[in-house]
Amino acid sequence: MSFNDKIAEKVKEIPRSGIRDFFELVLGRDDVISLGVGEPDFSSPWHIREAAIYSLEKGETSYTSNLGMEKLRKAISATVQKQFNVTYDYRSEVLVTVGVSEALDLACRALLNPGDEVIYHEPCYVSYDPSISLAYGCPISVPARPENNFEIRAEEIEKKMTNKSKILILNFPTNPTGAVMKQKELQDIADLCIAKDLIVITDEIYSELVYEEDYKHVSIASLPEMKSRSILLHGFSKAYAMTGFRLGYSCAPAEITEAMMKIHQYSMLCAPITSQVAAIEALENGSKSVEKMRREYKSRRDYMVGEFNDMGLPCHMPGGAFYAFPDIRGTGLSSKNFATELLNTESVAAVPGDAFGASGEGFLRCCYATDINLIKSAMKGFKRFVDSIK
Repeated sequence: MSFNDKIAEKVKEIPRSGIRDFFELVLGRDDVISLGVGEPDFSSPWHIREAAIYSLEKGETSYTSNLGMEKLRKAISATVQKQFNVTYDYRSEVLVTVGVSEALDLACRALLNPGDEVIYHEPCYVSYDPSISLAYGCPISVPARPENNFEIRAEEIEKKMTNKSKILILNFPTNPTGAVMKQKELQDIADLCIAKDLIVITDEIYSELVYEEDYKHVSIASLPEMKSRSILLHGFSKAYAMTGFRLGYSCAPAEITEAMMKIHQYSMLCAPITSQVAAIEALENGSKSVEKMRREYKSRRDYMVGEFNDMGLPCHMPGGAFYAFPDIRGTGLSSKNFATELLNTESVAAVPGDAFGASGEGFLRCCYATDINLIKSAMKGFKRFVDSIK
């Protein structure tokens, strides 16, 4: 029996993840050095794991409030106030979700009617386009240019706007480019959103992972008149190395939070209690661990970017996240061909840039949340391969 005609048309229209397709080539190979996995190579700090273990030992295995544990929502509200300088009421403006991906899906489904347009910058996290489409919105991409270090400008966004534009999605620091935004350019975007009555979904999952001493991350939600039109998404996967705990959160006006919670209560009910307990521990006592990992990522970043530039693959210095995005256009190979040949000849895996949208063609995403000795070996493989095709 064929089920093809039974599958929903929207689902059939969505392509498989380019990351998944590429890494199926790696499955079963233990000789490969992978720079492709977008997660920390550190385990969750012991005190966070211990809190989760103790919670289970105490028999804390029940449901929680749909919104999430009150103690966790209070801790999130306090952390967001301290880190982003935005105040949210934990009782009505904070929702705990199963990762940022669920929060993004909830926001799209809560806000979009069929035909509403959502603008986002590209290259971008692979979930944005399909999340918009599955909510019956229309994804509109704005290419972020390498000459601007993959930052985005208000005038570039405005060129893509129509009378159907409803939401702008921002992700800074950015996966896959590591781009960060200066406050002036972010204010220009905020002014545009106010003038054109756009809602902003701002994905700030990498906000703790910025590296320059003279740079401070600023959330667009903290700018004047922006809290009331912003949905701030954040979580624990990246900075706290808690990817497997699958926990995120959204902070938004009460009416939007209520709408998102209505979907969440029927489709998910609540985030796992064990993960929520671990998240409380992370927020209360995890800052030293975050700083230790951040310093290590910075050291690896500096080494990797220097190596790419030395071997003739131009690479801007990413201001945040934990990805380098070298330019391989000068080799004459496509992103997919370069990545495939690199894997076959040097057993080094990196993600083709076009997995993150068409504007990522000509680049590779290389994750430096990888052991430094493996990075050094991978860079030797990169250099041999680049030298062989000159």
